[in-house]
Amino acid sequence: MPESTSIAAAPVARLIDEFHKLPGIGPKTAQRLAYYILRAHLDDARALAEAILDVKERITLCAICQNITDVDPCSICTSSQRDASQLCVVEEPLDILALERTRIFKGRYHVLHGVLSPLNGINAEDLKIRELIARLGSQSEVREVIMAINPNAEGDVTTMYLERLISPLGVKVSRLARGLPVGADLEFADEVTLTRALENRQTLGEG
Repeated sequence: MPESTSIAAAPVARLIDEFHKLPGIGPKTAQRLAYYILRAHLDDARALAEAILDVKERITLCAICQNITDVDPCSICTSSQRDASQLCVVEEPLDILALERTRIFKGRYHVLHGVLSPLNGINAEDLKIRELIARLGSQSEVREVIMAINPNAEGDVTTMYLERLISPLGVKVSRLARGLPVGADLEFADEVTLTRALENRQTLGEG
């Protein structure tokens, strides 16, 4: 426990510690959040607590695309307006939100929930790769898989690994154009950059 929380009342210290566990939240920010909650109206604090519980109790993974959803299958997978011949593979659910903002991609998605990273103990069986390959079986309508994985070392390894698995199935595999800065996260890219990356995507396995 940080020294600054040791003098706080026990419930406040506990709240600071819980906020400090969140990604990107340092000790000072955790303290500010805790004291904001302390000063907030009881109804506002209760609404926050209920929203957190609601997410944990109602949100699940879509059985088809593995995106987070409160309806299974999700609205994208069941939409007749989506192009079933194109499947965009992303690293995390937030990447879908980024791509949807472009209003360019009209296909469907598959979420891996991570990338291959043996040094961090993340292997193929830890990702939603088995589910992806199952979607591309003999009855699949998919004609192109677009790899929209973050352009860093782990993302490149994951893209190449999946390309080797998918190409023998007779499905075209492409990746976003390198308009995305190396090492950048998809979720932080602007709509123009993502649009150009989608429109100028490159087919893998050629040349």
